Amino acid sequence: MTMNRLWEDDMRFLKSTPVLAGFALAAGFSLAPAMAQDIKIGAVLSVTGPASFLGDPEEKTLKMYVEEINAKGGIKGRKLQLITYDDGGDANKARTFATRLVEEDKVVAMVGGSTTGTTMAMGPVFEDAQIPFISLAGAVVIIEPLKKFVFKTPHTDRMACEKIFEDMKKRGLTKIGMISGTDGFGKSMRDECVKVNARFGIEILAEESYGPRDTDMTPQLTNLKAKAGIQAVVNPGFGQGPAIVTRNFRQLGMTMPLYQSHGVASKQFIELAGEAANGVRLPAAALLVADKLPASDPQKPVAQAYAKKFQDATRQPVSTFGGHAYDGLMILAGAIERGGANPKAIRDEIEKTKGFMGTAGIFTMSPTDHMGLDLTAFKMLEIKAGDWAIAE
Repeated sequence: MTMNRLWEDDMRFLKSTPVLAGFALAAGFSLAPAMAQDIKIGAVLSVTGPASFLGDPEEKTLKMYVEEINAKGGIKGRKLQLITYDDGGDANKARTFATRLVEEDKVVAMVGGSTTGTTMAMGPVFEDAQIPFISLAGAVVIIEPLKKFVFKTPHTDRMACEKIFEDMKKRGLTKIGMISGTDGFGKSMRDECVKVNARFGIEILAEESYGPRDTDMTPQLTNLKAKAGIQAVVNPGFGQGPAIVTRNFRQLGMTMPLYQSHGVASKQFIELAGEAANGVRLPAAALLVADKLPASDPQKPVAQAYAKKFQDATRQPVSTFGGHAYDGLMILAGAIERGGANPKAIRDEIEKTKGFMGTAGIFTMSPTDHMGLDLTAFKMLEIKAGDWAIAE
């Protein structure tokens, strides 16, 4: 029998015995359940390891805004208790921590999952426990096929392919090469690009790939360079791999357009790639160019407010990854505000999210859409002089 169970039995006995109950109250003991005023939510993030550029700003964001929510009185007078674990980018550790959140910590909801790999490992745990899980990872496989208790806030890899191909079509680029990471996100985005390229009139002439520990992609890029007819190159991937691809791409004197994914939408990518990053295009949330949005853009106030708060608190450049955590937490807080702290009620209210303005765009979810963003939520950016710019 657990200590909590013993405590609950003792309280029931006290409540049923008026004299003893009176003594307990006189002594200053509360007869309310322990931590009854706290709403426990979990987060398993890749704060360290190869995906730390994702998990670190995500964790900082969640802690910062949970503190703010609690300082304002919590949700209907109840404070949020955030329980976080660092999986180091390891899917097995992520699953273990997910199980701990469910079985030991007794959370009512989860915001986290920095990578596609860790998310896919944790999803079944929360689905089986019927606890809502809002992922911060990119691949469309997280929400397709639909899982009742799993949601996500970033744009999908399929949307990234569509946005890239849309931009290529405008520029008259129809024949491309691809070099993809073999990680969960890189493989998923590659597969999605192959599914939709024909719809945009894009022909993939050659493909190469690289592993997460590869430190030189020159051989693969040399093969793409030698392939006649290639007008542009697309690199599905995240982490250090795309920065290496970008440097090697320039070192080989390749002058055709290079597109990256939203998996590198942080200043860390620009720092790792150096001057080679200039000219690279990628789809990303408007958050990265908040100050450059027109005053008429309804997303500008939200994006600017988050960017300022994050930068002031951390002294770090803003990234879309922290923004995804903000969106997930605010969607969750809204669901609890509307439906209470029961996991099934929270799930239902998340699914009813309509018109929520987040850092990634306007979210409108439904029983068939557990992300709620469309392609208009993406901006096509270009790196110019070491900074983000809206592509022309």
